[in-house]
Amino acid sequence: MESDEAAAASPQATTPSGGTGASAPKKRGRKPKSKDDSQTPSSQQQSGGKMKESGKKTTQQPSVDDKYSQWKGLVPILYDWLANHNLVWPSLSCRWGPQLEQATYKNRQRLYLSEQTDGSVPNTLVIANCEVVKPRVAAAEHISQFNEEARSPFVKKYKTIIHPGEVNRIRELPQNSKIVATHTDSPDVLIWDVETQPNRHAVLGAANSRPDLILTGHQDNAEFALAMCPTEPFVLSGGKDKSVVLWSIQDHITTVGTDSKSSGSIIKHTGEGSDKNESPSVGPRGVYHGHEDTVEDVAFSPTSAQEFCSVGDDSCLILWDARTGTNPVTKVEKAHDADLHCVDWNPHDDNLILTGSADNTVRLYDRRNLTSNGVGSPIYKFEGHKAAVLCVQWSPDKSSVFGSSAEDGLLNIWDYDRVSKKSDRATKSPAGLFFQHAGHRDKVVDFHWNASDPWTIVSVSDDCETTGGGGTLQIWRMSDLIYRPEEEVLTELEKFKSHVLTCASKP
Repeated sequence: MESDEAAAASPQATTPSGGTGASAPKKRGRKPKSKDDSQTPSSQQQSGGKMKESGKKTTQQPSVDDKYSQWKGLVPILYDWLANHNLVWPSLSCRWGPQLEQATYKNRQRLYLSEQTDGSVPNTLVIANCEVVKPRVAAAEHISQFNEEARSPFVKKYKTIIHPGEVNRIRELPQNSKIVATHTDSPDVLIWDVETQPNRHAVLGAANSRPDLILTGHQDNAEFALAMCPTEPFVLSGGKDKSVVLWSIQDHITTVGTDSKSSGSIIKHTGEGSDKNESPSVGPRGVYHGHEDTVEDVAFSPTSAQEFCSVGDDSCLILWDARTGTNPVTKVEKAHDADLHCVDWNPHDDNLILTGSADNTVRLYDRRNLTSNGVGSPIYKFEGHKAAVLCVQWSPDKSSVFGSSAEDGLLNIWDYDRVSKKSDRATKSPAGLFFQHAGHRDKVVDFHWNASDPWTIVSVSDDCETTGGGGTLQIWRMSDLIYRPEEEVLTELEKFKSHVLTCASKP
């Protein structure tokens, strides 16, 4: 198997200035924008210090580099652990795979990434091994001593799959996380058994890896909206054809996804054929119509494989039930004031649904009371981003906590329970916001909570606008003093204070 050394890799020196030439950039900001886009963060940074035309005296705004330097200086205080991994090519998705082993000071776990190239080498799906340091193990002075242009010693490439087209999204099957689905710029969903796929060397002209299964049913490209069911081996997708499509992998073979210990492939043989059409395919169980524009994200109910939701560029949130037909159960018009990019259903409370939008906000909906006078009526509107929200996800560790990432380069961690407490009024921070990860210097296109290691997150940014190419992968865990109950933290700090005073009093 392939294993990368922890060596320096400068994106300025080794990466192109853009993404693939295969398709035009999407407006949602997940793919590299053109260099002449005057609204890019980098162009704003370049001119950020200039005075406005009005002649009024203005204060110079801190640059991205200034903000980043300030953040890096606070890393030993804010974080229990952080690993920074430079990516030569940007990855538009990042997901945790199965945990492989547990040791005294760290755990080893699979990590799924991708490489979105300019065509000089193939696009790839990357399976990496990640060493996740356990809580209260890393020394504070060490976690901030990393080189932004180097690969992390905690992340090693294990296997490369040559992907037919760029990888826009990766989702793992919860019942067997060795099985992943990918979206590319095509109508098909590709299913891979990453353990049985052969390791490939990604060189120009190399044949594509062959998917273990192809899910067909979309009539136009399906690029981002992709979900795997937590209760059954079902796959959900949305696309430019304005439809939501549901499949069961069991329609192809009954054993996959139901036995997490099985290492068998979805098909008997996986080759290195150059044509993905050689792979077996399966049609949908249902095609659901109700959106009037591209479907951008989908999510399953945590309790039922037959219930799911979707959001799209029509500013709608739609709830579906496969048992009642292919029409919407509930359609929420004007769920946001712009395109919706992402949605997530609370795994702890199946009444709560999060949405994120190009209007820079995250909204929380209760399925029992979704609308008022025909338009969306959220429980709360979270306002803490300065650009389009690209990804939202509930925490697996606390039912009221969730994360949101955006084109402003921030990954915000919120707690809905804190909204009503008004304890943050003195700090002037948005209600509910209790942590802001500012380690990325460009749009944070994806992140994933680690279900095996509490409060541990992997996040990835596409750095084409700030560094001219590449991306940054970060694996991090905030200090537990930030999220633990206040009384518990104060008790611990009081003990620490007593210990310090005792030590100081000794000759």
